[in-house]
Amino acid sequence: MHAALVSLVALFGASQVLAFGTTVNPNGPFPNKSEDGQYGTNNCGTKDSKSAKCQTLIANSASDFCLWAPPSKATVGDDERVMVSYCTQTGHGSRLIPKGAITSSHFVQTPHYLQITGYGDFTKMNIISGDEGGELDPHGADGNGAIVIATVNGKKTQITEWTQFISYNQFCIRMCIPGPDAARYCEHIYDTLGCFWNLPGEYGSGFTSCKGKDVAMPNLKNGGTSTFYQGQKPTPSAQKAPASSSCTNISSLGGKASTSKAKKSTRNY
Repeated sequence: MHAALVSLVALFGASQVLAFGTTVNPNGPFPNKSEDGQYGTNNCGTKDSKSAKCQTLIANSASDFCLWAPPSKATVGDDERVMVSYCTQTGHGSRLIPKGAITSSHFVQTPHYLQITGYGDFTKMNIISGDEGGELDPHGADGNGAIVIATVNGKKTQITEWTQFISYNQFCIRMCIPGPDAARYCEHIYDTLGCFWNLPGEYGSGFTSCKGKDVAMPNLKNGGTSTFYQGQKPTPSAQKAPASSSCTNISSLGGKASTSKAKKSTRNY
């Protein structure tokens, strides 16, 4: 199913997209295609290409991760069915995020999820300038065959609950660690409310990798006695991003292999 686009009332506002895909061995090999009608492939190999149709997203670390973006010049809403992976490092058989496309990036691992937030020039990744973007998640029925693999505490893990917002100049992605609370921390029903509301975190300058606490859920109203649904009034305020610690600075992202500096600090975002 391709859900209709909704009016943009916040930074982002496209419909929910991407299919659950097939359960796979997170260590590979992956199937060539995991869904009927899939645009690209999940068996991406290791050779990167500007025309790659890789639909496997990898998140190994703060300096080695991928984002979904269009395969050709388009708005996020128009190409949500055919998103492909763009990665910060070589070797994933994907498209390479151009150096300078990501201008800030902040990775945090909490007990329940991995999250990366920041800014950039994503016209370099085929998003049309000025496009306020949309949400991508695994709860559509398009048969897109999206597979997400993350390294969690040193172990490769298939992520079945995740959400990404991306526009021409901002991104955020959260990958929830499998467990009974995964769907709760990776909600997919607030697609018009954007990054700041859905994924509170650090969006400012710099490149960091941190440990953090789970964010409080923003979707309760009436003193926490009932669930807020998008479109109801008033909209609850976004939760404050929780404190993070043990931060390491990353020198750069995109273009080629990224490096990190062993400089640690405690940050309270």
